[in-house]
Amino acid sequence: MRIISGKFKGRRFHPPADNWPTRPTTDFAKEGLFNILNNQFDFEDLKVLDLFGGTGNHTYEFISRGSTDVTYVDKHTPAVDFVRKTAQLLKIEAQLRIIPSDVFRFIEKTSEKYDYIFAGPPYGLGTLDTIPDKIFEHGLLKPEGWFVLEHNPHHDFTKHPHFQMARNYGKTIFSIFYVSANT
Repeated sequence: MRIISGKFKGRRFHPPADNWPTRPTTDFAKEGLFNILNNQFDFEDLKVLDLFGGTGNHTYEFISRGSTDVTYVDKHTPAVDFVRKTAQLLKIEAQLRIIPSDVFRFIEKTSEKYDYIFAGPPYGLGTLDTIPDKIFEHGLLKPEGWFVLEHNPHHDFTKHPHFQMARNYGKTIFSIFYVSANT
């Protein structure tokens, strides 16, 4: 795992994830996604939520690019511990809130609203198709906010009312959902 841009550009991390239920986004796919985001957002102004945060791959990338309000949510204790240790190593504890929780419970209980939400659930998660509805039912996105869901080709969100576009990087697809200011 490598941070591709920003103040930590080039830093590599080797999570002990051999038996973890995580699937870190490939550098190729992550770089493609962040090329899109670079043209849409000023990272310093974003309030970010990283759901199914796993190794913290996206969390570190946002903080490296200047985001100062990032929330990471995952229930896998070894992953949460790894992210805590990495946050200490990078000295980013002040920019990062780590929530060790089931993502669906977090979505139901939080009253926070975010500019950008990323969800990288396990592809085999039986409830993966419900995630966009949950995000919008609970009003987690601010007006003009983006929700990005990473999934494989077995899922199609093109008919979702908030769907805007999809980007395909091999077997990794990012479906992008949007909330307009008029919604």
